[in-house]
Amino acid sequence: MSQIRTHTGFDRLPIVDVSGLFSDNEDRRLATALELDRAARDAGFFYVTGHQIAREQQAALVEHAKRFFAAPDDWKMRYYIGQSTAHRGYVPEGEEVFAGGKRDRKEAFDTGRELPPDDPDVKAGTPMLGPNLWPDQPGFRDAVSGYYDAAFALGRTLLHGFALALGLPEAHFDTYLQKPPSQLRLVHYPVDPSAEDRPGIGAHTDYECFTILLPTAPGLEVMNGKGEWIDAPPIDNAFVVNIGDMLEVWTGGTYVATSHRVRKVKEERYSFPLFFACDYHTVVAPLPPFATPEALAKYPPVSAGNHLFAQTAQSFTYLKQRLESGELALPDGSKALASFGQQARYSAA
Repeated sequence: MSQIRTHTGFDRLPIVDVSGLFSDNEDRRLATALELDRAARDAGFFYVTGHQIAREQQAALVEHAKRFFAAPDDWKMRYYIGQSTAHRGYVPEGEEVFAGGKRDRKEAFDTGRELPPDDPDVKAGTPMLGPNLWPDQPGFRDAVSGYYDAAFALGRTLLHGFALALGLPEAHFDTYLQKPPSQLRLVHYPVDPSAEDRPGIGAHTDYECFTILLPTAPGLEVMNGKGEWIDAPPIDNAFVVNIGDMLEVWTGGTYVATSHRVRKVKEERYSFPLFFACDYHTVVAPLPPFATPEALAKYPPVSAGNHLFAQTAQSFTYLKQRLESGELALPDGSKALASFGQQARYSAA
């Protein structure tokens, strides 16, 4: 029988003050890392405070997102993601389709690390890598890029903390962070006065290492170890962090990607997840401390980028159409949607 860990029956998300990870004192960094580790093992979803991202940067991101999404649909469609070479740009309502065929009721704008056309991986046609598609909105690019850089720096610091907690050298994962396809999404859930208390975005895990989320309103729910849905409302000046598929694989299931969903709420909601990824060509498998026969059987090596691309291609309409036409093909060994996390375990039970 499987001994791979499941989450506890938590009824609220843990809060971790990560300011200690920025300390020059190694003991303090380790103590904070162990708090991160406990939250990751018990819930796989937690709040972080002490993150060093200025409120002003957060506010500028929110303000420019509000201004963009308030624009006419035909103007926003000038920046439609299907016109991008690197999966960047505007995502209209209904574009995304989750496991079970449910169409999503939100709009978004996707960005990532800016790479020039002459970058070797871009020239090679590596999916998810390349230039952003910036709208003609004064100040938008500076606000979004500035926030992206700050959130990515926080992600690198968190990954140092996870490395310490897992008994690895603090910079163990840095070699996999040269130009990862880490996406920052600006997401808008339009106001719906007639909304019922029912799922909006279907249950899913995130495909990368972990996610750093800035939300403006309630609506997020997280599955605990009993299969129950727990509310995760915003906390002032705190980010929500959740474990993704790649950290589940690297730790052999010691950390579990936590299934989550967004329910329909009556107030307008904005959400800003940075999906913190490792480099596209990274092959992820259980690390030596976690490479038990059971873990190796459950988690065969997976290409981080291929996994991200396959999951994305199965959930975006414009990419699904290209798959159906034969213009695109899924990488060999691609998993179906919702193949990780607690939701997958309960579905397989």
